[in-house]
Amino acid sequence: MTVTAVGVTPEWLRMREPADSAARSAELVERLRRRLAAAGSLVIHDLGGGSGAMARWLAPLLPGRQHWVVHDRDARLLELAVATSPAAVTLEARRSDITRLTPHDLAGASLVTASALLDLLTAEGLVRMLRACTGRPMLLTLTVVGRVVLTPADPLDARVAAAFNAHQRRGGLLGPDAVANAVRELGAEVLVRPSPWRLNGAHPDLTAEWLDGWVAAAFEQDPALGDEAGAYRDRRLAQAAAGELAVTVDHADLLVLP
Repeated sequence: MTVTAVGVTPEWLRMREPADSAARSAELVERLRRRLAAAGSLVIHDLGGGSGAMARWLAPLLPGRQHWVVHDRDARLLELAVATSPAAVTLEARRSDITRLTPHDLAGASLVTASALLDLLTAEGLVRMLRACTGRPMLLTLTVVGRVVLTPADPLDARVAAAFNAHQRRGGLLGPDAVANAVRELGAEVLVRPSPWRLNGAHPDLTAEWLDGWVAAAFEQDPALGDEAGAYRDRRLAQAAAGELAVTVDHADLLVLP
C-alpha cells in the first residue's frame, strides 16, 4: 500500500472548511456572543489559524468591531488568511510558535480562539499555551477525541481506528487525549460540547481525502495491516464514491469564560 497521510495544505483546509463550520457548537458560540455583547471593539487572537477559516466563520457571529490577529508558523497560509479575511473586520498575520507564546504576546486580547489544534500539541505545549491565555475567554474547537463511526460497518474498522489513534500520539503528541488534558488543566472554568463531522454522499471529495489519510496513517503505524489496508481503503473509497458511506468523526469544542 502506497499512500500519503493528509497534511495541512491550502487545498485540504479549503476542502474541510464547510464541514468544520457545520460541526462547531452553536450553543457555545451563543454563550460567547452574550458574554462579549457589551465588550465594544474586540481583539481576537486565533492560534494556529492557518488560512483564516476561524475568522471567516466566527466574525459574522460576534458583535461589534473586530480586529483579528492570526498566529501560525506557515507564511503561505497566513498570506491566504489576509487575502480572504472577512470584509467587516481587520486582520493581521503573525508568524508564531503558539507553544512559545507568553501573556505579553496576547496583551489586550478580548478572546483567544483555535481550531483543530489541541490534538497536535504535546502535554507540555498545551499547558504552556493555555497558561499564556489565562484570564481570557477561549473558544477552542474541533479537537479529535478518537471516535470514528463508519456506516455500513466493516470488520477492519476497529483495527484501523486503533492504529490511527496510536499514530496521533506519536512523538508525544496528545492526539485523542487532548480534551481530557485541557479539561484537567482548565478545571471548572471549561464547558465541553460535541462537534462531530458528519460526512456522507454530499461530501464526496472530503470523505475520500479524509479516508485516504486516515488509512495511510493507520498503515504507517501498523504495517502488519499490509494488503488488508489497501483493500480496505479501496473498498471504502468505492462506497464513498457511490454515496453509500456515512462517516462520523467525533470532535469536541471547549469554551472558557473566566
